[in-house]
Amino acid sequence: MITISDSNPSGRRSFLRVGGLGLGGLTLPQLLGWKAAAAQAGLPVKDKAVVFLFMHGGPPQQETFDPKMDAPAEIRSATGEVKTTIPGVTFGGTFQKLAKQAHRMAVVRSYTTGNGNHDIKPLVSKDTLKANMGSLYARVAGANVPSTGMPRNVALFPRAVDPTAQERVKNFGNFLASGSVGAGYSPFAPGSGKNGLQHDMTMWMSRKRLEDRMYLLKKIDSLKRAVDGGAADGLGNLQRQAVEMIMGGISEAFDLSKEDPRTLARYDTAPLVNPNSISRSWNNHKNYRDHGQSLGKLMLMARRLCERGAGFVTVTTNFVWDFHSDKNNAGVAEGMDYVGVPFDHAVSAFIDDVHERGLSDKILLVCCGEMGRTPKLAANGGRNHWGRLAPLMLAGGGLKMGQVIGQSTPDAGEPAANAVTTENLIGTIMHTLLDLGNVRLMENLPRDVHSLLTSGSPIRELV
Repeated sequence: MITISDSNPSGRRSFLRVGGLGLGGLTLPQLLGWKAAAAQAGLPVKDKAVVFLFMHGGPPQQETFDPKMDAPAEIRSATGEVKTTIPGVTFGGTFQKLAKQAHRMAVVRSYTTGNGNHDIKPLVSKDTLKANMGSLYARVAGANVPSTGMPRNVALFPRAVDPTAQERVKNFGNFLASGSVGAGYSPFAPGSGKNGLQHDMTMWMSRKRLEDRMYLLKKIDSLKRAVDGGAADGLGNLQRQAVEMIMGGISEAFDLSKEDPRTLARYDTAPLVNPNSISRSWNNHKNYRDHGQSLGKLMLMARRLCERGAGFVTVTTNFVWDFHSDKNNAGVAEGMDYVGVPFDHAVSAFIDDVHERGLSDKILLVCCGEMGRTPKLAANGGRNHWGRLAPLMLAGGGLKMGQVIGQSTPDAGEPAANAVTTENLIGTIMHTLLDLGNVRLMENLPRDVHSLLTSGSPIRELV
């Protein structure tokens, strides 16, 4: 935590807050000690990052990446299809922009999550030791980037970019879980509430004062003199580094006002869905609103964080892909207007932007949910829970793109060949982020973490 208060500058408590910058569970002295150790220890971390866009609620197979237009009307995509840049491959009709990026993507049509339960697998499940997948990575890489203090593991919810958005959905699992890995490796979550981690990044001063580094250093010096000699002498240098850390890049990375306005406009999904046009007949209409207002900005923030050293960024916009066509949720066709259109825009903007910046080999994008949806449309136009087949798309990361992996049965009900499991997905992500050969040699990893990281098999067509 770093809080400097004009109202009570002489209090010991305020001073200690300055000395306790909590990023990813580490106090500042712990972080600086880790930096020195990490500089000497060759950590098996590749110069890569993963953005995991979690499609909470369970996206449908046909309306996303496997339209099945030759199937009967109750099976095939309710939104039609669109040709892609891969010959003979089509996507659901909503994905007009993503279709033009297909050569930069790998679509898995034979992915199975194993069950149709609402939870947050594969991101957090028994397969990840009940920890956010990013926590496994951070356990090897460290909670923070040594040179800057940037959190390695970050989770972005709508409130990270829109303070008017709803609180993140907590009914189906904890996105910030660290399981047996340890709380110090839990994702850093900006905008997660009054007592959330973004609050710990705030310096309580006027903007003018914040922009005056010399004033900050003088303020710290005055606080230093207010504390008994021994403790103050030991903390003075750490405080200076804390100020430089906050002022020198971490907070800037989370500030979209620092981005080129043209880039911000390129990502922005807010104009695509008018909140007032979303039918209030669905109890979920506020989630649809938050999704449309925030997804593009969240993806832009994810790119900014990866550029500055974050290694695993979770992005989710709450519970929007649950297309039952009931009192809570829209049906498939209407739901894809609310959810699929912003997804198409934001994800294609991200892929294009990353490519133009020369980062396609360094940033891997993963898009999937906790399950798929039933092969047949219900009479009301909805699709229900389905665990035997689910959409999965990946882009970048230096993997082999421009391909469709596996195939589904004619009714889009289950894998017809080459089933891909969550174990394979985890293996692919960790293969991208870590030098697993050297991870096997690490002696300080907990046994369960070591076993999980080194035993997974990547999706073989990608590596």
